[in-house]
Amino acid sequence: MTLSVVVHTTPIEVEFVSDLLWSLGVVAIEEHWDPDGSVRLQTSLGDDIEVVTAALASLPVELNWSTVTVNEEVANTWREFARPTIIGERIVIAPVWCHERDISESVASLSSPHLAVVIPIEPASTFGMGDHPTTMSSLLMIEKYLQTDDVLIDVGCGSGVLGIGALRLGALRAIGMDINPSCVAVSRENARLNQVTEQWTVTTDPLATIDVQGDIVVANILAPALIELSAELKRLTKPDGILVISGVLAEHYEHVAQALEPLYECDRIEYGEWAAVAFRSK
Repeated sequence: MTLSVVVHTTPIEVEFVSDLLWSLGVVAIEEHWDPDGSVRLQTSLGDDIEVVTAALASLPVELNWSTVTVNEEVANTWREFARPTIIGERIVIAPVWCHERDISESVASLSSPHLAVVIPIEPASTFGMGDHPTTMSSLLMIEKYLQTDDVLIDVGCGSGVLGIGALRLGALRAIGMDINPSCVAVSRENARLNQVTEQWTVTTDPLATIDVQGDIVVANILAPALIELSAELKRLTKPDGILVISGVLAEHYEHVAQALEPLYECDRIEYGEWAAVAFRSK
């Protein structure tokens, strides 16, 4: 049996609440439209109730939620419908259970298939597959600015897909940090799948314990956490480096940008309704 989170909402707020849940790195959301007009959104944030509570408490709004236990086989039925995700001109994120045929078709659809970087990923039950717009836009930003032998720091690393993706694209080293203890085993397994184990470091310790700076620092986390961690994020970014943020709702962006000063916005990659924003030192 595994723990499932049920969020109770209304038809008007379904999209907004779903976006909040996607921002936490969930891999699937089931919608249940009830006869009384209410909507239940069911998903998984792992089996540790303390981690689940902390994750939901980190959101900028309070949700009406509860938990239920479900059969693990039922909880994983979403995997049957997962397909590789194409990002930009080179990157293909491939869940490990995908058929080789689907991966080959995805690679063949690229304009330059011989340049494809196929990244196998096992998100487990807690983390995303790399197909959320915030992850996709962050990877596009990494691909755009990454130089060979760069060091990348991924804050809120989850499955490690951003840091591991950077390593596959030529980074020298990647460091991941997440408050969810599941990230350690999950991201290490993904590093192994991508043969970058020696270059990947992951921790659940506070950012203050990281004593190296990144050429690129990526923070795919919500606005309150970005504001709270702004001083550390600026410290971790090299003077000539790039800080990439994503997962910020439009109404919170100005508050985040102010907290990150004197860094200033230098680039933006939009993916649907979401965007990854790059900041530099003045």
